[in-house]
Amino acid sequence: MSNQQIKGGHEPQNGQFRSRIGFIMASVGSAVGMGNIWMFPYRLGQYGGAAFLIPYFLFVALFGAVGLSGEFAFGRLTGTGPIGSYDYAMESRGRKGGKVLGAIPLFGSLGIAIGYAVIVGWVLRSLSGAVTGGLFAQDAEHFFAGMTGPFGNIPWHVAVILLAVVILASGVIKGIEKVNKIMMPSFFLLFLVIAVRVAFLPGAMEGYAYLLIPKWSALLDPYTWVMAMGQAFFSLSITGSGMIIYGSYLSKKEDIPHASALTAVLDTLAALVSGFAVIPAVFAFGLDPQAGPPLIFITLPKVFARMPAGQLFAVLFFLSILFAGTTSLVNMFEVVCEAAQRHLRLHRLPALALVGGTAFAAGVFIEYEPYLGRWMDAITIWVVPIGAVIGAAMIYWVLGLPAIKKELMTGRDKPLFPGFDFLAKYLYVLLAAVVVVLGVVFGGIG
Repeated sequence: MSNQQIKGGHEPQNGQFRSRIGFIMASVGSAVGMGNIWMFPYRLGQYGGAAFLIPYFLFVALFGAVGLSGEFAFGRLTGTGPIGSYDYAMESRGRKGGKVLGAIPLFGSLGIAIGYAVIVGWVLRSLSGAVTGGLFAQDAEHFFAGMTGPFGNIPWHVAVILLAVVILASGVIKGIEKVNKIMMPSFFLLFLVIAVRVAFLPGAMEGYAYLLIPKWSALLDPYTWVMAMGQAFFSLSITGSGMIIYGSYLSKKEDIPHASALTAVLDTLAALVSGFAVIPAVFAFGLDPQAGPPLIFITLPKVFARMPAGQLFAVLFFLSILFAGTTSLVNMFEVVCEAAQRHLRLHRLPALALVGGTAFAAGVFIEYEPYLGRWMDAITIWVVPIGAVIGAAMIYWVLGLPAIKKELMTGRDKPLFPGFDFLAKYLYVLLAAVVVVLGVVFGGIG
């Protein structure tokens, strides 16, 4: 049954993914981002080492099985992004207001994209510095300060936005699918190469001990569970928007629960590989494995400067991060672009110009790092989590279990796992709301 045959649904206007692997790589590309690289390794070591993996894996399994799959199914059912999908759900109950509610996660995606484009611009400039040697010709703090001042990185910022727009201009198949099928395997390969090289550094074992020796007492600390939940929730990119739009481009023949499981597994592997590449290298040179931008842009350049063949590995490192950042940015832009096409009735290229222009016009004023930090805190603590919990409630309470389960079973032979209804409608939606509250209380947990 096509989306046009579903009452209230829409025909996807930008095509469909041609293959399951293309869809999965695109979804993994959306999920894998800076948090996997600068946040996960630090939290793994700080909150119990290998013991942290127990709550983390549990939350990834839960959020992947009912959160990720729910968003994919919601998008495929409605054939559109959050505004149209939320409107569809509300109309199924004879209610209005879905478009207004759908705008919240849409603006969340745009807000993240605005800040993310700035950060990926830093990555691109650091990659250029690694290639030319300029990254090592001066102190890492000085190089970082030079690109994070007010209006300090405009050419690289523009280049990143243009890169994302050019990819999207080629459409779903030639743009999103093709690029992710190249960039995401390359990301894993490059990080594996770096991880193998790091393993032979003197002192690397201290880093592995930091990551892997379990501190079982950490499991008795509620903060460990809070951080594991936040890391899992945001790492899978369950925002009530991005995965809905990718789901809208998915064929009815595809098994959504299976694709969701593979996406969650690959996203987790990306975080683990990043940890094994980054933290042992930091410990090998006695540096601080602090989380956030300083780990990538200050600490690791110091590591590469002291490594044999460090310039080569710096190039590989920043290239892999560029791939991860670009694929995430493409997803965020696509959510907003599809909405501009459908609801503002713009053609593809004008819609992309509007999205890219808006991202730059707002982002250029937050290139100064303290401003960027405040912007990203506001978006990730308030807008995105609220949009995500609205999305969870919209899928499992407003649209309802019968409709979403029917879509989940389309293209699938095996029944859903026992307890799906309870976990989805009650536990998942409750935890999504808890993420909002805890994010406010702790000043961010993602």
